[in-house]
Amino acid sequence: MARYRSLFIGTDTDLSYLDGNSLGRPLKRTQRDISTFIEEGWGGRLIRGWDEEWLDLPQTIGDQLGRAVLGAAPGQTVIADSTTVVLYKLIRAALATVADTARTEIVLDTDNFPTDRYLVEGIALEEGLTLRWIEADPTSGVTVEQVRDATGPATAVVLLSHVAYRSGFLADLPASRKLHTVRGGGGLGPVPLRWIRGAGPGRGKRGFCRGLHLQVPQRGTRLAGVRIRQWQAPARSETADLGLDGTQGRVRDGRRLRAGARDPEFPQRHPAIFGMLAMRGTLDLIEEAGMAAIREKSLKLTAYAVQLVEAWLEPAGVQLASPREPELRGSHITLDHPAFRNVTAALWEQDVIPDFRAPHGIRVGCRP
Repeated sequence: MARYRSLFIGTDTDLSYLDGNSLGRPLKRTQRDISTFIEEGWGGRLIRGWDEEWLDLPQTIGDQLGRAVLGAAPGQTVIADSTTVVLYKLIRAALATVADTARTEIVLDTDNFPTDRYLVEGIALEEGLTLRWIEADPTSGVTVEQVRDATGPATAVVLLSHVAYRSGFLADLPASRKLHTVRGGGGLGPVPLRWIRGAGPGRGKRGFCRGLHLQVPQRGTRLAGVRIRQWQAPARSETADLGLDGTQGRVRDGRRLRAGARDPEFPQRHPAIFGMLAMRGTLDLIEEAGMAAIREKSLKLTAYAVQLVEAWLEPAGVQLASPREPELRGSHITLDHPAFRNVTAALWEQDVIPDFRAPHGIRVGCRP
């Protein structure tokens, strides 16, 4: 993997960047891609760019992400909106698949990312649903046994993260999904498997829907939060804007209503072009390197980091707040000590960049 390091901006400096799981370094290629887009795409094609390419980018780049990272079939992944907006839409879509009105509970864990928890609390208030909390160990994560205990006839949707944002614990989602499916519940997820961190600040996030769930029953008000009719959808008004080819909404017939992730009511109205162009370079690199090699390097990096923690920091009272078994970790570890809030600020001043996780954790990203 070492040959890829020089492809990123800033790797020729002494700065030690340990927060790539929050924001990845930009590729040198991205600078050229954005410049070319400004000069030729935006500057040269102007409004024609939407019809010629830009409106298709959420699907084409989504397909590449699905192929390179998720192992998803074409048509199952789309780039859209921000993390919170996408998650809101996915949860509401999952609720819309539940035909049994007795299923009134959303299952989630206490150690999931705070914004995600707040979001689900809001949805529960909107729909009169009950939250069933899994008390997760912050140094590990949600177990299959906990999912078994928390789910049942009243479960509508289960929201879990594959990798715990704080500890890096790698949940056994296949077993949890199988358990929930056997019990007849609605969507298990949305499940953020991996986010592409090389797309820059404010980048669009991806939504993934298995083909099995692309066409679903739609009932009641639960659909209101996901189906936002937009100008890409067929208009119902006599005053609809007609495009140059006579179709409504200034788009061609090929962009009519599609199911699931392709439905134009699901992605945002105008996709974030700059963020998606940045993703192209990152995804090309992932496809070239291969997820298997990236994962292998990740395991080696976190194992080495844990060795250093055991040798240098644990004797000084620092606690490892992540699983010690490499196969149970994502690509970061978290260390706990009461002084770490101030330590993090001091490290940043010395160009050593981890991030801080309350109440007193330093998260060290080991980015392959």
